[in-house]
Amino acid sequence: MPDFRRIYKHAEQNTAWYAVGLFVLLALLISLQAVYSGLAVLSIVVGICFAILTIVRPLWTLAFLALYLPFETFVLKFVPDDIYFFARYFSELLIYFLCAVVLWRIITGQLKARSSPLDLPFVLFVIVAASSAVINFVDPSIAVLGLRQIIRFILVFFVALYLKPSRAFVGRLTWAIFVVLMFEAGLGISQAIIGEPLDLLLLPSETRTFGEMVLTSGVSQTWEFGSRVFATLGRYDRLGTFLAFFLVIGSAMLYEVKKNRLKDKQFLWLTFLLGLPALVLTYSRSSWFGFLLGFLFIAIWIKKDRRVLVATLSLITIMFSYLSYSGLVVQHLVDYPQQTVAERFFESFSYDRWRGEYAGLGRLFWVAQTVTTVVPASPLFGFGPGQYGGGAATALNNTRVYEQLGLPFGVYGTDGYIDNNWFSLWGETGTIGLAFYLWMYVSLFFFSLKVYQKTKDDPFLRALSLGFAAAMIAVALNAFLATFLEVRTLAFYLWLYGGFVVSLGLREEEKKDI
Repeated sequence: MPDFRRIYKHAEQNTAWYAVGLFVLLALLISLQAVYSGLAVLSIVVGICFAILTIVRPLWTLAFLALYLPFETFVLKFVPDDIYFFARYFSELLIYFLCAVVLWRIITGQLKARSSPLDLPFVLFVIVAASSAVINFVDPSIAVLGLRQIIRFILVFFVALYLKPSRAFVGRLTWAIFVVLMFEAGLGISQAIIGEPLDLLLLPSETRTFGEMVLTSGVSQTWEFGSRVFATLGRYDRLGTFLAFFLVIGSAMLYEVKKNRLKDKQFLWLTFLLGLPALVLTYSRSSWFGFLLGFLFIAIWIKKDRRVLVATLSLITIMFSYLSYSGLVVQHLVDYPQQTVAERFFESFSYDRWRGEYAGLGRLFWVAQTVTTVVPASPLFGFGPGQYGGGAATALNNTRVYEQLGLPFGVYGTDGYIDNNWFSLWGETGTIGLAFYLWMYVSLFFFSLKVYQKTKDDPFLRALSLGFAAAMIAVALNAFLATFLEVRTLAFYLWLYGGFVVSLGLREEEKKDI
């Protein structure tokens, strides 16, 4: 806790200087308002306030970002054009400023350098990505933007690692995020009940641009009102993956929380009571399967829970019985606006859907083209950051590689991205770059399991490390079905909690060494 007596005494002794500084600041703001709009000046004030907060209390800024990002898309919907660029990149600028603060504290000796499982593969990955840009003569501005798109949230891992948050801080933040999850889930369920009016209020349908660069792509609602709920996250799959990530962590907590912590158990059950129905109502199959994989990894593989195994086998039997008696022909199922939950689930295994996805230049088409056309054309180093399949190529409308290889411009031939983050990385950074990225990912997964296995007397850290490892399995699947390693409502939390687990795990090791 801060020493308020000392702060007050310091302020009392320097009142004159503070008064002069305040006068200069007010004069500067008034002069700026003569040139810029009032909202632009307000943006500058907000930026200064957060810069000060980040310098003084960087962990508070990190917590703010974790609680703000689920609402960012909805907030941006109401931001006027003259400050939209600032608002759109405000959260990302805070991440870079956090990195600068951490780096400065290391240089000045306020923080000690720490080693982590990601250090070497991350450096090697950046070297390979930069080398790829040079080898392929990628425009430096595009290369920087493309590399930024890949590593911006990985930087959050190092911020969390070096700031060394306490167990209490991580615990409070996690419970606060569960509160946000319950709000988002409740809002999603309300969408299913209210339908069109709430959908129209929440949907970010407008496309925002800055010159030729797309800042935000508007969302076209191709599904029925009141179905595929998305709350304030803009798209049903973003809400679904956010819910799945934290529900998997919550599953580990249900196993690890002690029986005498009845309030914690009740809170977690309430989280699931709201979260699971909302997850189903998102109609996001990526989120469904991601959650199931993460949960079953915890329950069956790690905990050897026979109840879950029996329930899983029973559910599989029920599904086959349903197919036998319902007359549902799985191989002919295709997507349409009025789909039921069962049809949406079984459509994942439909031959007609796969065929339509390939013929319509969907995800399956790009899986085949990446393997047969893109990677063979540049197998080791790829085509460079911002060149293929990811958000940077889309935002910059960069068709260079597609035209070079005679391919359409991404999904549907118009969208730039290929709905597969792993293959996008493969095409941009080559086999070597993808190998180093996977090295980071796999190392973090096994380190988390190691923390779980070695921690005996801290139920929260055990739950966090196990839940995070399981959530990584879910995210690995999500990234194979869309560019979720670039989406802030999932990627930010992936690397944030990776930093938390490694930081707390290293602290436990240091205690044992002492």
